[in-house]
Amino acid sequence: MASPGNRFRQLLIDMPRWLKRVMLVVADFWILSFALWAAFSLRLSTLYWPPDPNTAYLLAFAPVIGVATFYARGLYHLVTRYFGQEAAARIYITIAMAVLIWALLLLMVGNTGVPRSVVIIYGLLAAGLIRLSRHFAGWVLKAVPNATPAKLDPRPRVLIYGAGAAGVQLLRALNESREYNPVAFVDDDKSLWGQAIQKMKVYRPQKIEKLIERTDVKEVFLAISSAPLHQRRAVIRSLEQLPVVVKTLPALEDIASGRVQISDLRPIDVEDLLGRDPVPADDSLLYGDIRDKSVMITGAGGSIGSELTRQALRLGPRRLVLFELSEVALYDIESETRTILASLHESGDGDAKPPEIISVLGSVLDERLVKQTLEFHGVETIYHAAAYKHVPIVEENPVTGLRNNTFGTLSLAEAAIENGVERFVLISTDKAVRPTNVMGASKRLAELILQALSEMPAASTAFTMVRFGNVLDSSGSVVKLFRKQIQDGGPVTVTHPDIIRYFMSIVEAAQLVIQAGAMAAGGEVFVLDMGHPVKIDDLAQTMIRLSGLEVRDENKTDGDIAIEYVGLRQGEKLYEELLIGESSTGTKHPRIMKNSEPFIPLAKLKKELAELESALQANDTAGIESILRRTVEGYAPEGQLPMIDNSETGETEGWPPASRTLH
Repeated sequence: MASPGNRFRQLLIDMPRWLKRVMLVVADFWILSFALWAAFSLRLSTLYWPPDPNTAYLLAFAPVIGVATFYARGLYHLVTRYFGQEAAARIYITIAMAVLIWALLLLMVGNTGVPRSVVIIYGLLAAGLIRLSRHFAGWVLKAVPNATPAKLDPRPRVLIYGAGAAGVQLLRALNESREYNPVAFVDDDKSLWGQAIQKMKVYRPQKIEKLIERTDVKEVFLAISSAPLHQRRAVIRSLEQLPVVVKTLPALEDIASGRVQISDLRPIDVEDLLGRDPVPADDSLLYGDIRDKSVMITGAGGSIGSELTRQALRLGPRRLVLFELSEVALYDIESETRTILASLHESGDGDAKPPEIISVLGSVLDERLVKQTLEFHGVETIYHAAAYKHVPIVEENPVTGLRNNTFGTLSLAEAAIENGVERFVLISTDKAVRPTNVMGASKRLAELILQALSEMPAASTAFTMVRFGNVLDSSGSVVKLFRKQIQDGGPVTVTHPDIIRYFMSIVEAAQLVIQAGAMAAGGEVFVLDMGHPVKIDDLAQTMIRLSGLEVRDENKTDGDIAIEYVGLRQGEKLYEELLIGESSTGTKHPRIMKNSEPFIPLAKLKKELAELESALQANDTAGIESILRRTVEGYAPEGQLPMIDNSETGETEGWPPASRTLH
């Protein structure tokens, strides 16, 4: 049973913070009053008593000024239990200020009855007694037996991995916010081991497990964004099995404020686990087709389209045409462009004359609107990102998917030739390679159209295609899905334990599109060296563990979140490919390859597209599948295409025009 003294100590710890501060204020007032009385008594060698009421009032002002200065300087916000050298220095400076203010008050009222030595003795006594009071209070509160760190300080205890510039800035931000209680640094630099930075010790990585256990750490904050990717991945992997939540900082240059904020911390994502370093951009390629040009981005409100818009704004186009079917998405991206332009103007990074922003609401299947837009705005470069991309949805709606993805590209490409567009860049996908689904087949057909048009002698437009794998945090991204499922408590759903995918960041994807377009001569397929693929099952387990949770399975039935294998969806492959043929060659960019893939001659493709139009018009699913098998290399659907009615009547009168041909 706890002794009365220990119960009293615990009672003090459990008191409301405001009551503790009131007690400190009262204690400080009497300590300062005693220090002033003792200063007079020591100086005069007698027990001092004020000779008159006016002198007594002036003397009473000293502790009042002292307490007010303490409050203004934030001394009552310090945690008494963890009083240290930094807090002591703050007390000395504050008392010096309080004594100086009191001395100036005496001078202003003309009081000559207080010796100067009393002022000095008062300051020294006050500083010593106030510091002793804080040490005594800290000793009393820390003396609670069997008290765990969590009981002494309810804030989550954290380790900072990385004792460099970012780590030190993060420590300052944590101390200022008082949301977390940082207990130690961990760093790979041997020269720092055992040293103290900002009064906090630096430990070697080998001790991190014992540190977490001994100090009851709940989270580890990574401040190593400037380290090479392989080093960051190794650190993250080493933390994966530990019972902590892992968060990371972006690179310092990516923190707009110029200093680290608590809000900059984010959970670990698959981007931190990519099997390669991000591909650096070549500025000469980035500016080639955008600077001082009229640029149109279709699907401008989508994941890729919106990032292309952001990138293009910073590259100085003369005019930027945002072409989008969704009103909400168009409104959002247009609003964001205004914000970006204002930010560029304020920072001095923007051009003297900002680009003209044109918002066009409509479909690429609207031939008249497309032609008018290209002609009226003198479009020179097109980035075609408008597409339906979700495999299961397009699989259930093949007619609509083929219309938009294939014939929408055809409509736009023909209008580009007619209006003398210089560059046309199609955003394609790895699912276009030997596809098992309608979405992939529709994108491969779009590629075939551009390849065929590139062979036309009279075509002045350079058509090119850019293929890449999965984009992180795009709509429908598995990363977003897993993150939400983990937040909801699971289960996390994985289609198949052996499924693998390539990943790239959305910024990287947009830069690839822009740079590849600048290198295009016409008809090429550009692909990115995407490194090693990621096993989705491993990704799910890693995201669970780095959230400070355990995977629940047959070996660990008391885990937090289970993984459920729901089976491959219709049209989904275990792995994706990026090339159809093997004749890839290098480019000016060391991490971008190009490939001249087989295509269908223009005359034959005209015939196949005309038949496909008729099949779409009649909702002839058997005919659609037959044409796709003939025209798309390796197309191998797992089942028959469903019959889909796209209107209440099941008719598609008026689209596509029966007379559509390639001109």
